[in-house]
Amino acid sequence: MAKKLRITLLRSPVACRPKQRRTLRALGLNRIGQTVVQNDAPELRGMIRVVDFMVKVEENAEGGAADAPA
Repeated sequence: MAKKLRITLLRSPVACRPKQRRTLRALGLNRIGQTVVQNDAPELRGMIRVVDFMVKVEENAEGGAADAPA
């Protein structure tokens, strides 16, 4: 079973560098408090590392209602 990651945007990207803003958009995060569920991959982990001070990451196993967006 593939692992899933729940990524939540906690801080505003207004005062951040353009690369960090582009990374958030590529992750699918546009608004503070927004949560997306992505498949765990090395590429995704690298993107999270770029913006780790603005996001909260939780690991989930695949399946169930926990993966459904709110």
